[in-house]
Amino acid sequence: MDKKTNVISKKIARLRGWIQAAATLLTNIHIPNLFKGRIYQGNAKTVCVPGLNCYSCPAAAGACPIGAFQAVVGSSKFKFTYYITGFFILLGVVFGRFICGFLCPFGWFQDLLHKIPGKKFSTEKLKPLRYLKYIILLVFVILLPVVVTNSIGMGDPFFCKYICPQGVLEGAIPLSLGNAAIRSALGKLFSFKLIILITVIMLSILFYRPFCKWICPLGAIYSLFNKISFLSIKIEDEKCVGCHQCTKACKMDVNVIKTPNHPECIRCGACMKACPKDAIHYQFIKFNDK
Repeated sequence: MDKKTNVISKKIARLRGWIQAAATLLTNIHIPNLFKGRIYQGNAKTVCVPGLNCYSCPAAAGACPIGAFQAVVGSSKFKFTYYITGFFILLGVVFGRFICGFLCPFGWFQDLLHKIPGKKFSTEKLKPLRYLKYIILLVFVILLPVVVTNSIGMGDPFFCKYICPQGVLEGAIPLSLGNAAIRSALGKLFSFKLIILITVIMLSILFYRPFCKWICPLGAIYSLFNKISFLSIKIEDEKCVGCHQCTKACKMDVNVIKTPNHPECIRCGACMKACPKDAIHYQFIKFNDK
């Protein structure tokens, strides 16, 4: 394998924090709206962004794919949505969970929280909890909005309304700070979701990306494509010495040597930086042989 590929892969991994910051800024480019207490509602809001980013954030430039999907599923005139479904398939097939590792604002938020000094805990023994996000995807994102409807056939966006902490962080809190009317209207639902946000914040300091591992339905969708996506993690067998430094460095609890493209891999590049033999790199289009 060309040495240049390994160098580029490591460089991308080292620049991940800056790429995350840039992605978050571009996704939330309407910064002045944070101080005005109003939501941008231009034409760009009809386009989904890759990561979990609340539509109701005053600064948000586009729509959250989970929110957009729920808006369609909960519609009284529900039809198969080629746009949203195609969006998931396109990004999933091309990138897989690289989006979680590099382009998701809430993922970056958790990364920053985990950098706060203090005792950290492994999630190795909590692996069964990773299946919870698939249950949340099926029940709260798909089934409940379809089955539980009002008199005119409209279903609530259950995940966005009752679970997603990003809506409180990016939407309710900034809007309430800049708009007195919204501030006075906050009730029990806001308090409940604020508790969820605070819980996620506390867990993110102690554990690495608990929301991504256990709760996020968007991550669940992208994970389904990890083993077939054009962008993948490649291990060069002729270079690998089996030291398992890559697996020790992986905070997503992936056995990198055995399953480098495991559904939980967010392609953050920690394994590449840890490998003493430069045996791991990103690969595009050529399908992984492991």
